[in-house]
Amino acid sequence: MQIDSIRIDLLETGSFGLDGGAMFGVVPKTLWTKAYSEADERNRIPMSARALLLRTPDRTILVDSGNGDKFDEKFATIYKVDNSVDTLERSLAAHGLAPADIDDVLITHLHFDHAGGLTRRAENGELVPRFPNARYHVQRAQLEWARNPSLKDRASYLPENYEPLAADGLLDLIDGRHEFLPGIELLPVEGHTPSLQMIKIGSGSNCALFCSDLCPTHGHIRIPFVMGYDNEPLKSIAAKEEHWPQVYEEQWAVIFQHDAFHEAARIRSGKRGFELGDFLPVNEQNGFGKEST
Repeated sequence: MQIDSIRIDLLETGSFGLDGGAMFGVVPKTLWTKAYSEADERNRIPMSARALLLRTPDRTILVDSGNGDKFDEKFATIYKVDNSVDTLERSLAAHGLAPADIDDVLITHLHFDHAGGLTRRAENGELVPRFPNARYHVQRAQLEWARNPSLKDRASYLPENYEPLAADGLLDLIDGRHEFLPGIELLPVEGHTPSLQMIKIGSGSNCALFCSDLCPTHGHIRIPFVMGYDNEPLKSIAAKEEHWPQVYEEQWAVIFQHDAFHEAARIRSGKRGFELGDFLPVNEQNGFGKEST
């Protein structure tokens, strides 16, 4: 996908699974299975852990990093993590890149399925930055929350994913809405976790929105379909109510970070409000236009 001078690609970092009920909160199972997917024997639904690759004429930018590879067997079993086919390094290599080629890493938030790949273990066991030449950018309020999380979400924050970066002085802290580069804007929203930052690419009606966990799959397009994982689900609803009208009116592409089946879609207006429109590809040389697979 190309928007203005920015090349957009999605990188598969591996698959995993999360409880379907937790992913859809108070939405009944009969509805969320129809909206997204059936669950396995442990009630887990299939999930992607995509990273976003943005390339401008001057910068190579990564958004998030997936679960990484520092987890143990228990973690992999609980979350059904599978890196046998896709890893971040393999996906970067498919685009002719290595971790050392990344100039900037934008972090939507610091939950393990987004920040797990920011660091790696060196041969001596030391935790080191996975992208040695990059600066890492996160909202200040998100880092503060990660360091003092609630009982509800503290298991999602693993200090080994981000504290080594802070110790090395590699974290750049952002306060609020921010134009990172021309055509790349960071839009913080509340609800899932404090100051989750969505990534808006483009300008005017020629835009794509990487909305992270505000809308993790195509099954979450409808405004009331928010996660049980959200700290403040009413704020997640309010964030959709704020942003979805513009996304619909200007027909932005909504890119899904966790959708195991589709990369992106447009939003349309239906009898019950905003709903899923046509699916779109991201990893297509010719841009939008046909259903992704």
